Amino acid sequence: MKDFYLEILHVDKNCGARYGILHTPHGNVEVPMFMPVGTLATVKTLSPEELKEMGAGVILANTYHCSIRPGADIVAKAGGLHKFMNYDGPILTDSGGFQVFSLAENRKITEEGVSFKNHLNGDKLFFSPEVAIDIQEKLGADIIMSFDECMPYPVDYNYAKKSTERTLRWAKRCKEAHKREDQALFGIVQGSDYADLRKMCAEELTKMDFPGYSIGGTSIGEPKEKCFEMIEQSVKYLPFEKPRYLMGVGSLDYILGGIYRGIDMFDCVLPTRLARHGALMTSSGRINIKNEKYKEDFTTLDPKCDCYCCKNYTKAYLRHLHVCDETFGKRLMSIHNVRFLIKIVEGAREAIKEDRFEEYMKATLAAFGDKRGF
Repeated sequence: MKDFYLEILHVDKNCGARYGILHTPHGNVEVPMFMPVGTLATVKTLSPEELKEMGAGVILANTYHCSIRPGADIVAKAGGLHKFMNYDGPILTDSGGFQVFSLAENRKITEEGVSFKNHLNGDKLFFSPEVAIDIQEKLGADIIMSFDECMPYPVDYNYAKKSTERTLRWAKRCKEAHKREDQALFGIVQGSDYADLRKMCAEELTKMDFPGYSIGGTSIGEPKEKCFEMIEQSVKYLPFEKPRYLMGVGSLDYILGGIYRGIDMFDCVLPTRLARHGALMTSSGRINIKNEKYKEDFTTLDPKCDCYCCKNYTKAYLRHLHVCDETFGKRLMSIHNVRFLIKIVEGAREAIKEDRFEEYMKATLAAFGDKRGF
């Protein structure tokens, strides 16, 4: 893909953190970056214009969910996700592989693929590597994922080995099925927490020469130290010049810890999900806006934040909206949480360029209240 490549401009001399430009058919974006998740072709409560104003580059849509509602054929008739959801920047779709994990009670895995029960009405569904690629080609995202199995944690070695080997076979089938030249297909490194399986998977995927690589099977209940081990076990066998995407990670410590270890891309539903429940990330720590002490607190949510919410509204007003279950409150708090993570990563990029990322990471996490090791 001549329109898709990573241009690495600087690597922090003290760690693996790297700064660069990801070139895509729908524009160029700086990395490292946090990518807001729009499961059903929308980031909950937020408009595309607001996302752009917040500094979002790539945003996500979910292959499994979009294939059920509204259906991949309808999105294709609309002209693809970019036109359907009116977002002119880069879009990424996952493959449905995470649903192999999250819908474990309603699925059966075979060599051919995965049989699901529709989580809405119980209808039978079937995803294979070929089906996942076909759906993603109809959705038309700039970056698409190979179909894989996201294993639970923990899992015994024999199961992990068989699953990882099958994921590699599925990756090969995905590459053979993929025909659109305007989409970048990423391979996904699995292997649970077994170093030899991570190494084997990363090396075999590299031989297949994908334009980018994802690290899967993390942030699913394992200790943070174990997650960082899995990242390290994967990254060191991936090509330096290709983008690296850590899937499903959205907490401050995991994002900064991932950047420290050479990750370029992160995504998670966490900021909008937390916002809908009144949990807000601020530069001095996480707060619950439902707390009684904010009832008469007429100060801004976070004086260090430049988002629309923090510029215009007080904690007392946000608490009022949340207690009354007003949609506007969910919007304002989602704007803040998404912008907060994007702004943190913007700061990380500047720190990398000045070879001070580790200092930035430790200071940011200490202010947030997380003083554990990384």
